[in-house]
Amino acid sequence: MSKTTLTTRFSYALPDIGGQLLFGWIMGYLPYFYANVYGLTVATAGTIVFAARFIDAIDAPVWGMIFDRTKSRWGKSRPWFLWLCGPFALFGFLSFITPDLGYSAKVAYAAITYIVFNIIYTGINTPVTSILPALTSSPQERVTLTTFRMFGSKLGFAIVNFTGIDFARRIGRGNDQHGFMIVLSVFAVVSVAMFLLAFRNLKEVIKAEEKPQPVSGGLRALRGNWPWLIIFASSFLFWIGFIARVTAAPFFFEDVLHRPDLIRPASLLDFASLATALFLPWICRAISKRNAWAIGLVGMVVGQLIVAVGVSHSLSVSLIMTGWAVGFIFSGMAMAMPFSVLSESVDYGEWKTGIRAAGLLTAIGASFCLKAGAGLGGAIPMWIMGAAGWVAKQPITPTTTNAMIFVTVWLPAICLGLAIVPVLFYQRYERLEPQIQADLNARRSSQS
Repeated sequence: MSKTTLTTRFSYALPDIGGQLLFGWIMGYLPYFYANVYGLTVATAGTIVFAARFIDAIDAPVWGMIFDRTKSRWGKSRPWFLWLCGPFALFGFLSFITPDLGYSAKVAYAAITYIVFNIIYTGINTPVTSILPALTSSPQERVTLTTFRMFGSKLGFAIVNFTGIDFARRIGRGNDQHGFMIVLSVFAVVSVAMFLLAFRNLKEVIKAEEKPQPVSGGLRALRGNWPWLIIFASSFLFWIGFIARVTAAPFFFEDVLHRPDLIRPASLLDFASLATALFLPWICRAISKRNAWAIGLVGMVVGQLIVAVGVSHSLSVSLIMTGWAVGFIFSGMAMAMPFSVLSESVDYGEWKTGIRAAGLLTAIGASFCLKAGAGLGGAIPMWIMGAAGWVAKQPITPTTTNAMIFVTVWLPAICLGLAIVPVLFYQRYERLEPQIQADLNARRSSQS
């Protein structure tokens, strides 16, 4: 259980930097791009987002089974950084191209590029999680590596937000379509470079069983794996709440507060999550991982309630921005902990069933939750706003104002509050970790 090197730690951050340089655009700006640049209705944009996430219900477990059956000289997870970085960059770029088509053809083009991008994102993002158990067997080192990963994710997303829409508009000089195309091409090239560096530097030192498991074997690793079920339930609810908040924010600041100048500062506050994420290894030494996880979620709910108070007090910008910042600060713990403890659920599955299905468990427990939760979190606000009568560049009615307040404040608060419930039951499985590690090490030693 020796410490990982700084090279390994920083390299583990690189795939999330590269991933967020494109997925950050997709997650934070694509609904806005569809409605305000590409000319789709807000309801159509929401349906495209939801359709892509529905397909993720199929592609996430399929990818997981593929990862568990991968056999190469580079390992099981690492080679996918090499194989998929090019297609990932290409379809991230194509998602922001605006061909001059009829409306139906526009919808088809948007749907195809978005869906293919998300399928590839599952393929390249899941190995970032599934490789973690192969980098170290130490639970504490896994928390440290996850902290570096969270830093990479926040850095990539911050780069997108620092540039974002304003940069695309500046580059386009009045032609937003041209601006998005140029900026996304640059980000795509840098993304590829990040994944190639991660591929070169990360090594799978904890060897998994080389014999490919049948599909039924991988599914058996889910049976009775209560730690994994807790992670799945909480993560799914977290991502619905978190992405609903992010998706609704540009509309809320522009149409409710009438402060479009706050869109970028509000997005950049996401970087405040590093205030808790960077200290996670020390926090988890002082308190249990269960408690750190729960505190992160509770803090996010408190942040939403502060925003609600600001809305009720004549749209107080100071209170709203304070609550927004509080929510992002605590999101560092709430977001990082599931990625860290997923490795423990892989160990638990191997300890209980003898089957190590890192690919399947992380594909469903991380990528599916992120993408399906993000899909619902992105679609539900758009559907509610569409049903309330929101139309781009049209006057805002009291009904649409109330809808935007609900999807920005209360929908995330409800989902994040529900996400706390399964976490409360994690403690008993956390206490088993030393025994599980000792038994697995003894089992591997006897087989070598």
